[in-house]
Amino acid sequence: MPNIRRALNGAVAAVILLCGAAAERAAEPITIGFSMELTGAFAVVGKTGLLAFKIWEEQTNAKGGLLGRPVKLVYYDDQSNPSLVPAIYTKLMEVDKVDLLVSSYGTNLVVPAMPVAIQHNRLFFGLFALAANEQFHYPKYFSMLPFGPEPVKTFAEGYFDLALAQNPKPKSLAIVGADAEFQRKATDSARNHAKAAELNIVYDRAYPPTTVDFTPIVRAVGAAQPDLVYLASYPSDTVGFLRAVSEIGLKTNMLGGGLAGLAAAAIKMQLGEAANGVVNIELWEPVETMKFPGVMDFIRTYQAKAPAEGVDPLGYFLPPFAYSELQILGQAIEATKSLDEDTLAQYMHAHPFHTIEGDIAFGPEGEWTEARPIWSQYHDIKGHDVEQFREPKTVTILSPAKYKTGDMIYPFSKARE
Repeated sequence: MPNIRRALNGAVAAVILLCGAAAERAAEPITIGFSMELTGAFAVVGKTGLLAFKIWEEQTNAKGGLLGRPVKLVYYDDQSNPSLVPAIYTKLMEVDKVDLLVSSYGTNLVVPAMPVAIQHNRLFFGLFALAANEQFHYPKYFSMLPFGPEPVKTFAEGYFDLALAQNPKPKSLAIVGADAEFQRKATDSARNHAKAAELNIVYDRAYPPTTVDFTPIVRAVGAAQPDLVYLASYPSDTVGFLRAVSEIGLKTNMLGGGLAGLAAAAIKMQLGEAANGVVNIELWEPVETMKFPGVMDFIRTYQAKAPAEGVDPLGYFLPPFAYSELQILGQAIEATKSLDEDTLAQYMHAHPFHTIEGDIAFGPEGEWTEARPIWSQYHDIKGHDVEQFREPKTVTILSPAKYKTGDMIYPFSKARE
């Protein structure tokens, strides 16, 4: 009997230990790892994405987490430097052993992480990365960027649709872009559309990403006398280029393209009147036709937290999409009751998601099945006060028709008056 009693006591103790270990594992957080531009040239945008991620983390945990477990963000500053990205993602996977991976902001920081994620066979979500998967065709990659199944083709398409609808039709074009991953794809898109429209490309140059003085470039563009100017730029370059345009008084009929970060309030506040007349590809504005369920609640939460974080006070550019990205991951986890990344990837390819940026579905390459960029023009900006940007009074959505709020002011000089 004593031996049986001891055996039973031992079995009970083992069960208690196993239950305790299981409970401890269940209480461990689900970790989501990423790098983000918290310093360097892209921090003005990157830090807004981090705040959006933190809002999702806070709200998800307030509702009990996922699968009965809290969620936890694990992140490092990539300093806006693509060369630091591979080592950060290696550390996230091999040292931190995070459950899921998402990316930093932008093509130039996403693409260096792709081979590392692929080598480790991990699901990877790119945030504002233009056609990051076109060379890899990786089935576990997903894109948070609304350019549809042919993102490079779509990227500049609206610019040329608007330009060619003007009277008289433009005949010549200047193309300018930074010599970097995103800008090369953007200018490729412009070049292809220009050739299809039989426009005469009178200037076509890429500048080093380290460029700080854009005066010589703008003078050279002006000397070519183009009807249209297509620019693909970094956030900091956007400011430098448009200030040079104002200083020199560049004459052209239409100026715009892929000016990264221009939709961010911090960039618009820096530029002030130098942004007037620019026609830019953008993703969301707080107009009635784009107030998807939940988005304005998120914006109000973001704006309440932004001052203490020292970030963009409005949050109209990256934040709603960063939040939507984690919404999608959360919905996939809850639907599959799993963290297995093959299971999650299969589910994400097969089902639509309901987010604050509307309903989103993914195609075979991880791109959105439906393209939904908008083309906007800035006008009537006076000074640098943020309040003129809070409601879309200084920006008009030109296309697509379902979101349109007005017509283009043409030519460029008229919008600058």
